[in-house]
Order: sequence, then structure tokens, then C-alpha cells
Amino acid sequence: MAGETVTRARLSDAVYQEVGLSRNESAELVGLVIAEISGALARGEMVKISSFGSFAVRQKGKRVGRNPKTGQEVPISPRRVLVFRASHALKDQINHGLARPAAGRDKAAASAAKASPP
Repeated sequence: MAGETVTRARLSDAVYQEVGLSRNESAELVGLVIAEISGALARGEMVKISSFGSFAVRQKGKRVGRNPKTGQEVPISPRRVLVFRASHALKDQINHGLARPAAGRDKAAASAAKASPP
């Protein structure tokens, strides 16, 4: 899985495979969901997706930065930035859920570890 990117096309294909909508309907549905999320963020609303995380827009003020190459001070204008905060369920899945073997193999591995001396 390393190196793969989830794209709009892959999301549409997943909806097509799992839900059974036509390819065009699946692409339209994914587009509508993305448009709704984007619109809400543009209006300054927070978007929370259960068991995934939350997206919010944060205002950053004007500040002075430095060019790392020359050390010269450069003004950085105020702007809005998108922030994402992962849910605990997503963090747990990334850290534990994907690395765990199947339950049956887990018990067999534990039994084998007890039976063999260190």
C-alpha cells in the first residue's frame, strides 16, 4: 500500500463497487460530498466526520518570517489555513488496527510464544 494515493477516481470506483450505483452516479456522489465539505469550510464552518476526524479553517495573523538562505526578514500576510485533527478511532486504526493479525492467528502466536523458551 505504500506509495499509493487515494484519488477522486478511486473513491468513485469504491462507491461503484460497494454501493452498486452506476459509474457516473458514483462520480457525481463523490463530487457532491467533496463540494459540500469544501463549501462548509469556505463559509468558516467546522466539518466533523465520525470515526475519521475534523476539518476547520483557522485565521493566521500577519507576522515576520525569515528567508532561511539569506536571513532577510520577509513579511508574511494574514491568511486562512486548513487544519485537520484525526479522531481517536482513526489514530487507533492507524497505530494498532492495521498491524494486528487476525484474532485466530493472534491466539496461536501467543500460544507458540509461551511454548518456546527464550
